[in-house]
Amino acid sequence: MSRPQQPISGGALTVVVIDTPAGAFTARFSERGLAQLDFPGGPRLGTDGAAEARPAGSMARWIGLTQAVLLAILAGERPAEFPPLDVSVGTAFQRRVWSALRKIVPGRTRSYGALAAALGSPRAARAVGSACGANPIPLLIPCHRVLAANGHLGGFSGGLEWKRRLLKAEGWVGSK
Repeated sequence: MSRPQQPISGGALTVVVIDTPAGAFTARFSERGLAQLDFPGGPRLGTDGAAEARPAGSMARWIGLTQAVLLAILAGERPAEFPPLDVSVGTAFQRRVWSALRKIVPGRTRSYGALAAALGSPRAARAVGSACGANPIPLLIPCHRVLAANGHLGGFSGGLEWKRRLLKAEGWVGSK
């Protein structure tokens, strides 16, 4: 189900295309773990023309875990184990937001404002929204569980149809 690709850009990242029933996701791994995940139809920089490679050791395990997590999430199930996540590209505030996102229970949602308040920055709802938009690993860092204050879906890096689909798979009953 996964199509490994050779490391790109001087070996900084290993790019892997992971096929799922919902389409092919593009995953990028650093030496620390999963660093980026793109939705089907999204950018695939670095995958064109790369020769097939056979990742070994930790990298092979991380790819397998990422694939299992994607399949579980898309089926509305809770993954048993996650690969290590490399969120080193984020600012300290973004990393705090991304950590808080991982604590939102599947099927539950929070508003950008409520998440900002929980982080001790009640006036930072827009900054929380920006951090959600900058999330390099959607699905595994579930920014789709954050809604606008009025209960509407707001934005989502994968598009609103993906947001609806993911929330519905988790049992969310909202309709806005």
